[in-house]
Amino acid sequence: MKITTIKTWVLGTAVLIAASGCTNELDQYNQEKLGGPENFYADFIAVVNPLKSMQRGLQADYQLYPNLSADMFSGMFSTASQFNGGKNNMTYYMMDGWNNRIIARQQDIFNYSIIIDNAAKNNYPGIDFTATFAVKKILKVITAARVSDNHGPVVYSKYETPNANGITDFDSQENAYTNFIVDLTSAVSDLQKVKNMSSTENVEDKSALQKADLVYHGNLTQWAKLANSLKLRLAMRMSYADPAKSKQYAEEALASSAGLITENEDNALISVGQSELSFIIYSWGDCLIGAPLMAYMNGYNDPRLPAYAIPATDSDVQGKYIGIRQGIDLLNGKTTYGGFSQPQAKSANGDYFSATDGKLKLFTAAETWFLKAEAALKGYAGAGDTKADYETGVQKSFGEWGKSGDAAAYLMNATATEAPYYDPKNAANTINTGDAQLSTITIAWNNTDSNERKLERIITQKWLALYPNGPEAWAEQRRTGYPILFKVRKNDSGGLISTDAMIRRIPFTPDTKNSLFNYPQALQYLGGADTGGTKLWWDKKP
Repeated sequence: MKITTIKTWVLGTAVLIAASGCTNELDQYNQEKLGGPENFYADFIAVVNPLKSMQRGLQADYQLYPNLSADMFSGMFSTASQFNGGKNNMTYYMMDGWNNRIIARQQDIFNYSIIIDNAAKNNYPGIDFTATFAVKKILKVITAARVSDNHGPVVYSKYETPNANGITDFDSQENAYTNFIVDLTSAVSDLQKVKNMSSTENVEDKSALQKADLVYHGNLTQWAKLANSLKLRLAMRMSYADPAKSKQYAEEALASSAGLITENEDNALISVGQSELSFIIYSWGDCLIGAPLMAYMNGYNDPRLPAYAIPATDSDVQGKYIGIRQGIDLLNGKTTYGGFSQPQAKSANGDYFSATDGKLKLFTAAETWFLKAEAALKGYAGAGDTKADYETGVQKSFGEWGKSGDAAAYLMNATATEAPYYDPKNAANTINTGDAQLSTITIAWNNTDSNERKLERIITQKWLALYPNGPEAWAEQRRTGYPILFKVRKNDSGGLISTDAMIRRIPFTPDTKNSLFNYPQALQYLGGADTGGTKLWWDKKP
């Protein structure tokens, strides 16, 4: 299937109108789109609709990003499609026409934020949208953090304040992360403030958020937990780059009265209607399951396996759970590998990949417990006991996928390890027992293990629990080195990306280099060549 760029509501000149505050032109635009001022102003739709678009925008263009990059690099997904003749991101030949969607999607989401700001100012003067703006701030952090975890430097704090010459500056990744933490902390405070108000205060604010909220339906307590949990995630991400700040920010999150997402009923899932993966996988056949994910789950006899994947239909492997190794010669493409296992995501809360009621996974309870386990391993105050946190993380993940009754036996397994990978189509892709590309980490907690082996156990199970959140899984794999993944066999980077070190980031594309974003400054902040082989700021593990 030809890759199709899927558009949400196109902003076009509306962004410029909103940003300039030209009320008359904005009114005219909105009347054309929404059928008149009475429709536009009623129920705070001028704020509600763009806030919905910010949330839905996190899955727009999903095939171009993240499916054909971070999803694949994470080891969770793969493809049998021979895009660009089989020479593409998966073989480390960077596809600018795909990768430009990373920043383009950020621009769309941030421009919706500007529309909200201007609508609140011009159309609803005097109304306090503190909680709604806090949620908007959280969505901006989620969006920009994803951009930064792909590229490094990111336009964040200066997005709405270009220089006199029209050029907009970047934040270094280090400064961006500091800004993310500040903004998440502020959002938590604002949400708690509105939550503690009487039922007669901020009524409009609460009403608008309830109408716009595709995650928690206006529940301020849950949004505060999400913001605080994201703070913990970002704090741990910087643990090798800045241990002191990591400890400070993580301990703040662990001690916060807002709490964390520790139960599955608080999981952050955006209700997107039709999941874009529903047609990418099942209609187009462009996305299949990753070989490493199946190798781990097969080796562990993981009860979640039927929730994550569909048995293969290919005659050579019929009925088995088998993925495709990334960065190989796909031979005849779908004709050869198209019958390998397809991904699915049948959770206890519904089908994440549904064509009618899909969910985009932002954050779950399992991730919180694995973050706490790593924090406890590092000695952070308030993190609890490492073993207990680790085991709770596994239990919460099993609960997410409707397998709670199987968690206890799984956690007692002290012998199972990742299974070898056998490719019946090309034996050169096979990875046999004893190969360094296969992990030897087991499931059951072992207090006598070294801290490094304990970390591998924590992150490997965290990676399994993160499914199908490929961007977060890839970021954590780069940061920690775990789980151990299969290396590409076909490297088309021209020496820019090491096969052994694997891809570390996605380069900026010509769209950014030739834009009004300050690309020379971004290159300076990057501190290395603008290639997929240069490490990000937080990628500092010795």
